[in-house]
Amino acid sequence: MVRKTVDGDVCVMTLARPARRNALDSAALRELERAVAEASEPVLYLRGEGSAFCAGADLEEVRALDADAASEFAALGQRVANALETYDGAVVAGVDGAARGGGVELALACDIRVATPEATFAETGVKLGLFGAWGGTTRLPRVVGEGEALDLALSGRTVDAEAALRMGLVSRVTDDPRAVADELAAVDGAALRAIKRRLRDDTDQQTGDEREREAFAALVTALES
Repeated sequence: MVRKTVDGDVCVMTLARPARRNALDSAALRELERAVAEASEPVLYLRGEGSAFCAGADLEEVRALDADAASEFAALGQRVANALETYDGAVVAGVDGAARGGGVELALACDIRVATPEATFAETGVKLGLFGAWGGTTRLPRVVGEGEALDLALSGRTVDAEAALRMGLVSRVTDDPRAVADELAAVDGAALRAIKRRLRDDTDQQTGDEREREAFAALVTALES
């Protein structure tokens, strides 16, 4: 259900369950978690096979869960999203077609979200009496702001690629999202990793400044060697 291929400095991870619009059950989430943990390339590119990026959680499994199992399922999805967010390299989501619920949450965990003109996004959980529990309630307002996050999550409305671009949900709209991953793979891998670590560092300003100086000095030393 998750296919991994390596092309130079790009690790391509494909959600390969097109008959279910790449909806993720527990087995698929574990496969994705394992694939991310085993990857080491400077750039990770996440995509979906077929007409959708990812329809989110597999509702057939979700509807059969009791409270304890539901909590465990949410924790698994959170681990996957956290693994994408903390991957030691750049993570690009190439969204072509529908991203719904958990699919939006996985994209939010990526560093850069790139959409094709055909991409659409929706936090549809509210229409099912649910909500996204793979870290979306914290990442969505951080990415698009509280107002847009509340609008999307409370209404469950669908937005197209251009609307997603305007609100900051995606960084670019292009016919070829994979080209963005290749663009990142062409830069220095050590610098790419160092920049991500610094930008993702949520420590206090003084500690962040110290770590920034240390990382910069290490890169300069590498240039001299």
